[in-house]
Amino acid sequence: MAARSLHFPIIIIIIASTTIIFTPPALASQPLNHLSSKRAPRFLSKHSYPIKTQLQEQQQYRYESKYFYQQLDHFSFLNLPKFPQRYLINTDHWAGPERRGPIFLYCGNEGDIEWFAVNTGFVWEIAPLFGAMVLFPEHRYYGESMPYGSREEAYKNASTLSYLTAEQALADFAVLITDLKRNLSAQACPVVLFGGSYGGMLAAWMRLKYPHVAIGALASSAPILQFEDIVPPETFYNIVSNDFKRESTSCFNTIKESWDALLSEGLKKNGLVQLTKTFHLCRELKSTEDLANWLDSAYSYLAMVDYPYPSSFMMPLPGYPIGEVCKRIDGCPDGTSILERIFEGISIYYNYTGELHCFELDDDPHGLDGWNWQACTEMVMPMSSSHNASMFPTYDFNYSSYQEGCWEEFGVIPRPRWITTEFGGQDIKTALETFGSNIIFSNGLLDPWSGGRYAAAIYGLQL
Repeated sequence: MAARSLHFPIIIIIIASTTIIFTPPALASQPLNHLSSKRAPRFLSKHSYPIKTQLQEQQQYRYESKYFYQQLDHFSFLNLPKFPQRYLINTDHWAGPERRGPIFLYCGNEGDIEWFAVNTGFVWEIAPLFGAMVLFPEHRYYGESMPYGSREEAYKNASTLSYLTAEQALADFAVLITDLKRNLSAQACPVVLFGGSYGGMLAAWMRLKYPHVAIGALASSAPILQFEDIVPPETFYNIVSNDFKRESTSCFNTIKESWDALLSEGLKKNGLVQLTKTFHLCRELKSTEDLANWLDSAYSYLAMVDYPYPSSFMMPLPGYPIGEVCKRIDGCPDGTSILERIFEGISIYYNYTGELHCFELDDDPHGLDGWNWQACTEMVMPMSSSHNASMFPTYDFNYSSYQEGCWEEFGVIPRPRWITTEFGGQDIKTALETFGSNIIFSNGLLDPWSGGRYAAAIYGLQL
């Protein structure tokens, strides 16, 4: 599922945008309150959206865009305005209701649904083999599925955002598929759920909550246990760091040392101006924190999309992009500064095509983001960074600081135990064995979200 200051850094895979506040080395022993309030990396990058050329290149994925009017609140009987939920549908290979052709439903994540549709090849590839309909419903408050008529109104305040929850999204999916099956006389057609990252979490949770609606789920990279104290809070950043360390210890060390170098340069007279030049920023840097967030996001997202083949899921990237980043960092001539090495490496992520001449650190002028809201209400996923295993600045999770940041930004108090109360988490093995049949949890071990998946916690896998 994904931040700038107090924002959350994406699961077919996915992604992280985080906040880092630096303190001078002399203050290193003091609590890093801002760091301790960081929210979990959001799964999807702020740069994640369907690119026209990418869509054109993948026209083999054919679908029709339709809209279904949903209740704003499924759990009350208030006369609230409905909103159009977009969904993508393909019936080219569907065997039809007479033969009980299955329906493959991908649970939309926190982003534009077309972006997921063109990046979920597995569903498209197996649909013809099973004679399946393919359905991609969009998550409320994302893409074109906006309540109140526009993004500006939907994101206006805590009151208008209050219907952005996982529970409401699952109800949307359930109502949509039930209505669609009724209209197609396809009540007997089985529904199989798919999802990656936050979408994978939704797929697993929907199978648990609506077993009469879907017969099974494939939940890819779904960190359903990344809540409370079920898994160690340092797990995510330890895995990201290990992904870099396995490529090059010197690369890992350079990144680890770069945070102090960044802070030191920023404290100098005209230091922010120099950092603006070093990192080819489009606008003059206002604080080292902004630049740190930008770098932190790239490292986390790189770990989520460290595929062995070229891809453009997050950004146009080569195969094994972390290896390419480390080659750039390690391959600089002698005498190259740490920060210059970092820029060379990070350009693999932000500018692999070489088309950009400068970089914008923040492309969200409204300062609002749906995942930020979700992380400040129910998706409270504790994060920390350990001293030795992590290449990121050391910090511990502090719920009080986290709560304060959410109150300042949205005027809400997070509910850190709500997700495990609603969907389970503690003693998940017993819950799944008793109530959760036909759920497949799949992960790659380089994926930083793999530490919060079912198998990792249950069987104590070493990540």
